Amino acid sequence: MKYLIYQMDVIPGDPEANRNKVKNWVEEVVKIEKPDTVVLPEMWTTAYTLPELHELADVEGEPTKSFLERIANDYNINIIAGSIANKVEGKVYNSAFVVNRSGETIYQYDKIHLVPMLDEHSYLNGGEESVKVFELDGIKMGVIICYDLRFPELARSLALQGAEVLHVVAEWPTPRKNHWEKLQIARAIENQMYVISSNRVGRYIGVGFCGTSMTVDPGGEVLLKGSENEENHYSVKVDLDSVNKFREEVPVFRSRVPNLYK
Repeated sequence: MKYLIYQMDVIPGDPEANRNKVKNWVEEVVKIEKPDTVVLPEMWTTAYTLPELHELADVEGEPTKSFLERIANDYNINIIAGSIANKVEGKVYNSAFVVNRSGETIYQYDKIHLVPMLDEHSYLNGGEESVKVFELDGIKMGVIICYDLRFPELARSLALQGAEVLHVVAEWPTPRKNHWEKLQIARAIENQMYVISSNRVGRYIGVGFCGTSMTVDPGGEVLLKGSENEENHYSVKVDLDSVNKFREEVPVFRSRVPNLYK
């Protein structure tokens, strides 16, 4: 499967401008790269304009969800559609969407872990449903959002459900770049899965974002590492057969003794 990762700088507080930015990028790049799957970063329609999100958020995923479905269908691509501010029954969630190449939204995940350092609880609601696997082109996959990466339970849950690829969409800050890189490698090794991330670049209200979008194979080898500060796109091919190979060579899941884990 060929991936195309958009390491994007987000225009704060302007969803329409950001949708146009993604549309223009797809028109320019996808025709050349011909990927199977595109990955966008976290909160790419608004950035972390937390005090304004109640006004800026999509409602039940719209209009962004329909926008993504049209692009996926027109260009015959799957989209791991990053995440957006999404208002449902008056509550704002940080919601990730997955759209298949037929233009169907097949999965939605609301970020479970809100960031206390940003006081996210004052502006967002945490997701209330467990992570689940979804399938694109017959491959079982999962998606988590930024701070979720610090909680190994999520990645392990997806691996136990059969996921071979974990997507991480993020606005991860530069001061903790070291954690960003090492945690992705750890999640890949301990779950013997691919970890594929899209992180934004740029700055907002004094906070820099570290880019460094990555692809890590099931053995922990970094196949791709993006720039720390440049908006760019990166293509990478992943060999899904290697997941089973690693899981057979080191049978971690058969060795588990969950009844002794307290």
